[in-house]
Amino acid sequence: MRATNLELKMTILLVEDDPGDMFLTRRVLENSRIPLEIVAFSDGNSAIAYLSQDTPYQDAPLPDLIILDLNLPGQDGREVLRRIKSNPATEKIPVVVFSTSDAPRDIKTSYENGANCYVTKPLNLKDYSEVVISIQQYWAHIATLPQNL
Repeated sequence: MRATNLELKMTILLVEDDPGDMFLTRRVLENSRIPLEIVAFSDGNSAIAYLSQDTPYQDAPLPDLIILDLNLPGQDGREVLRRIKSNPATEKIPVVVFSTSDAPRDIKTSYENGANCYVTKPLNLKDYSEVVISIQQYWAHIATLPQNL
């Protein structure tokens, strides 16, 4: 994964429809010491268009990591996850489902559809920030992923 070499930027695709969660997640990620680029969408259709490199995203690089909410307008996160993992061009990109849902069915379905991780969003600000930092640290420094996804 490119992100293990901190001279290169880690690209994170953030798919989140709640403006407060979007703002907080972006802010925490941007304040980290890891060089990164955040590409953010608030709906599943836009995220799929980006990942499929449809117009106007033909030249957009694929992300190193996707942080995906489940409850989205348009194609919901469950469908976005299925589409990511069924496309040979995107199937190896790690996807962290980051949702307010702690329903066993959502967790089970996410893993069955290829999620690499499922994290329930904490309700308080401090814990939320710590979880976002942990997600980024894990995928940038601890996990070893194949080169040139």
